[in-house]
Amino acid sequence: MAITTKFTKVFGVDAPIAQGGMQWVGRAELVAAVANAGALGFITALTQPTPGDLANEIAKTRNLTDKPFGVNLTILPSINPPPYDEYRRVIVDSGVKIVETAGSNPAPHLPMFHEHGIKVLHKCTSVRHAVKAQSLGVDGISIDGFECAGHPGEDDIPGLVLIPAASRQIDIPMIASGGFADARGLVAAMALGADGINMGTRFMCTAESCIHPNVKHAIVAGDERATELIFRPLRNTSRVASNTVSREVVEILNNGGQFDDISHLVAGVRGRRVFDDGDLDAGIWTVGTSMGLIDDIPTCAELISRIVDQAEQLIAGRLAQSITTPSEVAV
Repeated sequence: MAITTKFTKVFGVDAPIAQGGMQWVGRAELVAAVANAGALGFITALTQPTPGDLANEIAKTRNLTDKPFGVNLTILPSINPPPYDEYRRVIVDSGVKIVETAGSNPAPHLPMFHEHGIKVLHKCTSVRHAVKAQSLGVDGISIDGFECAGHPGEDDIPGLVLIPAASRQIDIPMIASGGFADARGLVAAMALGADGINMGTRFMCTAESCIHPNVKHAIVAGDERATELIFRPLRNTSRVASNTVSREVVEILNNGGQFDDISHLVAGVRGRRVFDDGDLDAGIWTVGTSMGLIDDIPTCAELISRIVDQAEQLIAGRLAQSITTPSEVAV
């Protein structure tokens, strides 16, 4: 058996599951393992220091899998923005056929990607942004609920409402992101109108993930309460792990501090040290509320097979058995 949706058909994968782009985490070994297991993995372009490094990472991934995979290109306002045009050119020249865009309007990037036969999956945190992206011509939507790691937007709408609200207006493939870690989440997302799920935190906690074992064990030990929402007063909310650094950031900003007062605490180099060295208090690090659903560190193949198999059992078993005919009710 298999679960086939608009997402699996359009993006050419076997399982309705994506591993979204994650800074410092979306690298060749993880992406290839996800792809080989039948799901859709994304290399995170800006994890690579230069466009040339991205080209090398794509080549490395190709040596590990012959299955489809994509590249995440997150576009955020910046005083000194990365050379997006160069990263985009590398993606095109490498022959990658799927791109995940996030963070800003994908319009400037669509003509070049579509000209070269590249499908674009755009991540949004609101229905209005999803509708706009669809009107621009993206090929799929990843709708990101308030439960997610990273940037959940400023509307604070959880997936239970956001997914069906979006599904009423989205006709192209749509996957749900934020709070997903197991088969129950996949079945729920599909019942709410999505064509699959996107998981970040769950894939951080797999054997092929490059992050330090201390971080993986912290995710297993943590629960759904172990995150902080930082940058709220700055209207640039980000969900990260609760540690000494993130709690200090929240306190400073809640007491009237500005970005300059916490910039030294949230520097990316400090966050990378968490993943590389395993010092959980070295900086802020991104994780979602789905941490409360994670209690092991499987291979990607084990994880994806488990989710799909259990989802099939839920759909064909317990849920189907809950439907009774009038005659059965009478008995």
